[in-house]
Amino acid sequence: MKKTTLALAAALLPLLSQAQDARIEAKIAALMKQMTVAEKVGQLHQLSGRQFTGPASSDYADKLADIRNGKVGSMLNVKGVADTREIQALALKSRLHIPLLFSLDVIHGYQTVFPVPLGESASWDMDAIALSARIAAREAAASGIHWTFAPMVDIARDPRWGRVMEGAGEDTFLGSAIARARVEGFQGKQLGATDSVMATAKHFAAYGAATAGRDYNAVDMSNQQLFEVYLPPFKAALDAGAATFMNSFNTLNGIPATGNAFLQRDILKGSWNFKGFVVSDWGSVREMVPHGYASDLADAAVKAINAGSDMDMEGYAYSQHLEDAVKSGKVKMKTLDDAVHRILVKKFELGLFDDPYRYSDAAREKAVLSDPSHRAAALDVAQKSIVLLKNERKTLPLSREPQRIAVIGPLADSQRDLEGGWVVQGERAKVVSILEGIRSHAGKAEVSYAQACASGCAGSEGFADAVATAAKADIVVLAVGETWDLSGEAKSRTDITLPGQQEKLFSALQATGKPVVVVMLAGRPLVFNTIADQADAIVYAWFPGTEGGNAVANVLFGDYNPSGKLPITFPRSVGQIPLSYAQYNTGRPVTDEKNVVYKSAYIDSVNTPRYAFGHGLSYTDFKYSGLALSSAAMSPDQKVTLSFDLANTGKAEGTEIVQLYLRDMVSSVVRPLKELKGFQKIHLKPGEQRRVSFTIDRNLLSFYNSQLAWGAEAGDFKLMVGSASDDIRLEGELKLQSK
Repeated sequence: MKKTTLALAAALLPLLSQAQDARIEAKIAALMKQMTVAEKVGQLHQLSGRQFTGPASSDYADKLADIRNGKVGSMLNVKGVADTREIQALALKSRLHIPLLFSLDVIHGYQTVFPVPLGESASWDMDAIALSARIAAREAAASGIHWTFAPMVDIARDPRWGRVMEGAGEDTFLGSAIARARVEGFQGKQLGATDSVMATAKHFAAYGAATAGRDYNAVDMSNQQLFEVYLPPFKAALDAGAATFMNSFNTLNGIPATGNAFLQRDILKGSWNFKGFVVSDWGSVREMVPHGYASDLADAAVKAINAGSDMDMEGYAYSQHLEDAVKSGKVKMKTLDDAVHRILVKKFELGLFDDPYRYSDAAREKAVLSDPSHRAAALDVAQKSIVLLKNERKTLPLSREPQRIAVIGPLADSQRDLEGGWVVQGERAKVVSILEGIRSHAGKAEVSYAQACASGCAGSEGFADAVATAAKADIVVLAVGETWDLSGEAKSRTDITLPGQQEKLFSALQATGKPVVVVMLAGRPLVFNTIADQADAIVYAWFPGTEGGNAVANVLFGDYNPSGKLPITFPRSVGQIPLSYAQYNTGRPVTDEKNVVYKSAYIDSVNTPRYAFGHGLSYTDFKYSGLALSSAAMSPDQKVTLSFDLANTGKAEGTEIVQLYLRDMVSSVVRPLKELKGFQKIHLKPGEQRRVSFTIDRNLLSFYNSQLAWGAEAGDFKLMVGSASDDIRLEGELKLQSK
């Protein structure tokens, strides 16, 4: 009986959805018939509300009047039940009582701060990443927020670009999987649930390829690269149901993304059939004027909306000029109505017309923000995000038996730096520092501390005290890296080495002869060659969030066996950038580092990266063996199973992230030397062995050719399985036959 009921419910769902859609369409049609052009334009106008509530409100009488008169459709930076209720009440005094959308940059947590997105991506754990977004959505929604400007799904291969922190790294396959997980986490089972928020796939498109890694800079690339590398994560976000897209600040091949009809009309709303709406990035509509693409703000408004940008965030182009543009015929009423319709659909789907205050419940806000399970989840995600880069002579894990541990460094006792950028409402006093985490986990070990230098480590005045502290210890834990404000938007850097005197501090401590374990905090790959060469162990903790200190301590003492893998390549020097494992071969490839004469190589450096994409160590060892293919050849409509044995040959339980790569050996377009095409997280006990399988089909072998046609070409493929892109353990060959 139960199965019959469930089957009937499943069968009715599409019908119920269609009925709901029809009901919404009827209400929107009736509403839009009543709307003036000015009121329609108002729905496309988004204001920032940092100063709209409280004592400063009187200074914003004109903007408050616009809200009351229906000339504002959305606000960002208003948060909390009290403030969102206050502003929503003002909007409901408008003639047609259309509620506002409240939006916010909830990037890696609302009150509970999770690792920065690049750090989370190092977990390669879609369930953990989705859980992080789910909790962020739950807290934000309980605080009156309807909509987050996340996830950022830009592929980025230049760590000079500060916003690499906000994304999933360099790889399209991994980035697409993470895009899906984050959208599903933010939006939950359906829009309108009071524990979900609308997701935004940003920045559309190719923002991560900004020239020279400089924020807001131009992007110039072939359409083949655009479609193959940079667009797939956006398509994955759309397929996962992303409610909105945000365009980007950059130009793409000379056209600002905000005014780019090829991106927004042809691809997104055309071939992809996106039904949500597009919001500009902050002021990006008006920025088309300094770009030299629009003559003035009025021209920018016309070009943006005609190109498919529906909502103007803090640009004032639509609010000041769109009504006149419609009346003059520069913008068709049909174009305006389409943008308004898209926004109203989301307001109806969120249930705001039925209950404008449904996300502003004080009791729910208090209960959700005090839920202890959120911190437990933050700890779990942070642990999974940490990458063990180096562990010579099994320096780690640390022992809790009587010994002296010196914790040293400018970031050792920091709380703010563990949070990273884009912190909305974090409780800084409750952030667990690395020093606090180590002290609480040390057992019988004695912990001493020396800061050595202040944040930024500009001087060496405290080095003597740090060296003296280290000299009395049995082992040193050195916490260094970037401060939180050196990664993120507008934080591009030409020099991504460790700031200040931090490597000199390491050398001074290493000279004591004591083992030195380095814990690195950062929002991007850094260059730290002295430490990489000489440290006994290196733990890359990123900016790990609220529970960061406990997560680091759990890894250091072996309570958690690290399993993170790098989602982005770490260069040896800035001169190698941009750098990716998925590089293309040349007619003069380097096959021997000792022979680079007349090869595609640098003559003043090793040409390999410092740490490759996919790299990450464990406290145990894994053996790969027995690779087999179900068939050595396949027709286009067949599938082949690749399988192998994975064994834990060490003494500790551990999780290995096995990675499948392939190379198309000869094709009409030169293909990368390796492309990630699969991965699995496998947890094994000591001595345990498991057969692991991947399914290979035609889609996995496909690519965009020079004519932007998607498909697989007959020929030979090399299949590679390993622990990292530069640590391939098994190889096989597969032939794709022609039809």
